[in-house]
Amino acid sequence: MKMKKRIFSPARRRLLRAGTALALPLLWPKLGRAVGADKILRPIPASEEMIPAIGMGTWLTFGIDPDNTAQMRVRERILRMFFERGGTLIDSSPMYGTAEEVVGKCLERLDDDPDLFAATKVWTRGWRAGVRQMERSKLLWDVERFDLMQVHNLLDWETHLATLKEWKAAGRIRYIGVTTSHGRRHAELAKVMEKELLDFVQLTYNLLDREAEQRLLPLAKERGIAVLVNRPFQGGGLFDRFASQPLPEWAAQIDCENWAQFFLKFIISHPAVTCAIPATSQVAHMRENMGAGYGRLPDAKLRRRMIEYVRGL
Repeated sequence: MKMKKRIFSPARRRLLRAGTALALPLLWPKLGRAVGADKILRPIPASEEMIPAIGMGTWLTFGIDPDNTAQMRVRERILRMFFERGGTLIDSSPMYGTAEEVVGKCLERLDDDPDLFAATKVWTRGWRAGVRQMERSKLLWDVERFDLMQVHNLLDWETHLATLKEWKAAGRIRYIGVTTSHGRRHAELAKVMEKELLDFVQLTYNLLDREAEQRLLPLAKERGIAVLVNRPFQGGGLFDRFASQPLPEWAAQIDCENWAQFFLKFIISHPAVTCAIPATSQVAHMRENMGAGYGRLPDAKLRRRMIEYVRGL
């Protein structure tokens, strides 16, 4: 099954911008004005294409045995929940074991043809190995082309970025980017962002890991680079630390019903962030995650209150 590609026309982009209260989160005051259950969309600066602010990661959670029927059914249900709740962007990598294969098989088994924004990475050394790896990813996902191809953790980034630029110019991929994770290699990432014309970067950012606020997020905004946020729950560490504590009553002001939404809304309320990509192996947790993609977001004052609240727990 070939997945439909979402090359949005200018007319459709205008409709999407008009249909969301948070289409252009350029200033802090605008970020707190969502109405009701409006879906939170974000523009990709390179094109103004709009994507939902909550996506999906696959690290660990989708790296399962694709022949395990029970586990595969759960992943299918997770994907179905993701798309039913308005998600589009799924991020993976050859580094994640069988995750790309599992994503591809689950997509094949869905009843309909979802609006997929397919994002993966190249994670190897050398031009030839990189090309082989990306071609294999394409076969595993069974897509005509990837929406986003990223250089994973800056591994041999100069070699692969040259290939990505060629593929983008030829229409073989739509957007290109580079990634880091676990808060590492920020100085090198900043240099790449300053030097290269990137569509996306991916980095770690959450309520406790906020180093990206100092340089990388302002630089992304300045350079017009979309930002994907990995490890939004600190690899589950935020739940380990805070889940037994009460959610503050004032969280209702930003339509938060649980800690997952509290953590995610803090992230996507930053004006430089395009999309957070939490990963989960449970359908119920996917439902909670996707709830963060609707309703009101904190303004600058409430963000500071969120920071102070978790510091005090």
